[in-house]
Amino acid sequence: MKNNFFKKLRILDGGMGQELHANGLVSKGTLWSTSAVLDEKYHGLIIDTHLAYIEAGAEVITTTNFSSRRIRMEQNKVNNLFEYANKKACELALKAKEKSKKEILIAGSIPAQHDSYKEDTRDKEIIYKAFYDQINCIKDFVDFFYLDVISSGREIAIASEIIEKLNKPILVGIHLLKNGKLPSGETIDEVLNKYNNSNWMGVIGSCISMEIAENSINNLKLYNLPFGYKVNLWGDDEPSPVRKINNAKFNEDAVNLNTVMGKREVSEEKFKNLGKKFIDNGATIIGGCCETSPKHISILSSLK
Repeated sequence: MKNNFFKKLRILDGGMGQELHANGLVSKGTLWSTSAVLDEKYHGLIIDTHLAYIEAGAEVITTTNFSSRRIRMEQNKVNNLFEYANKKACELALKAKEKSKKEILIAGSIPAQHDSYKEDTRDKEIIYKAFYDQINCIKDFVDFFYLDVISSGREIAIASEIIEKLNKPILVGIHLLKNGKLPSGETIDEVLNKYNNSNWMGVIGSCISMEIAENSINNLKLYNLPFGYKVNLWGDDEPSPVRKINNAKFNEDAVNLNTVMGKREVSEEKFKNLGKKFIDNGATIIGGCCETSPKHISILSSLK
């Protein structure tokens, strides 16, 4: 696949985990959307959710393996299902693509390998092995890799080092705080100047609030690189790692994350205006993350 896919405006999908919960998923422990992958009764719901995003105008769907990272599987006593969970998420995305009869792309989700929204400060060898295992599981199923809510340049560099050997491009999703920096304390400029390479298809603000997204425009557009966002609609501008707000054991029903982090209601006009502002500034990659739905993606696709 060529790296120029995002040279023109493309619409990404919205959040999978919270949309699955909104439509009946009851997750276990801290597995979140992976609960749906591990339980066959939810497989139809996963496919239907992918299809709903495609019908809303998404040109890219993301695999439902965000919580299938090795450490999360170990914490929930299902590490023996690590390979199954990652590959099954891809297979379900492929089934949705086939059913849609549309030429959409499948982005392979590669999340931070420890906690979301927080820098991973472990030794490089540990992080490398964790990224390698998940990347290796899904490499044959996806069109490109999406570094999904990454909180430091070092983690981006480690994952990129592995992916570069596979001849597949990367969409880099950096998480940003209200101060405009990554949780590592790095600025967008520092990360892009130090780590940007030819294998990157683009860079987006990943699982960030609308306000943080808007404030990132001027920094993202400085580089000769497609850019944009996947915004969330959490009530909290700076969400906390899942395991810090969900105390469910691996075999217990978990609470919906929005009961802790909240959910903001945004008018269609406001959501559309953010997309328009990004596009007017040259962005070509727009989509949603947690608490966005096919309705929100339909709003964005109307801008094409």
